[in-house]
Amino acid sequence: MVAGQRLICSAEQLCEGGAGVRFTIDGVAGPLPAFVVRFDGQPRAFVNQCAHVPITLDWLEGVFFDGEGHYLICATHGATYDPVSGICVAGPCRGARLRPVPVVERDGAIWLAPTEG
Repeated sequence: MVAGQRLICSAEQLCEGGAGVRFTIDGVAGPLPAFVVRFDGQPRAFVNQCAHVPITLDWLEGVFFDGEGHYLICATHGATYDPVSGICVAGPCRGARLRPVPVVERDGAIWLAPTEG
């Protein structure tokens, strides 16, 4: 383990365009929900809050992708996000974005990367 990094899950838990893994990060006012998925072969992580209304995207735990595994989707309002950039490409918050969370894949695991500050 590298100093400042925290284990999220094993790399094998993330399948391309499949179920994600929930975790929490430290926020200013306390813990924030977050998630990680695999897309284009890379782990992609975001704060688990829709840019339209700050509610979690997945109403079934770990289900973040649309049926084709191409876009992240808010189960409540249908806001649709690009899984690389987090930008909303369709729905009520078009142009807004999910807040990215820095992660790294190393030694068969996904780690929360330390933030600069």
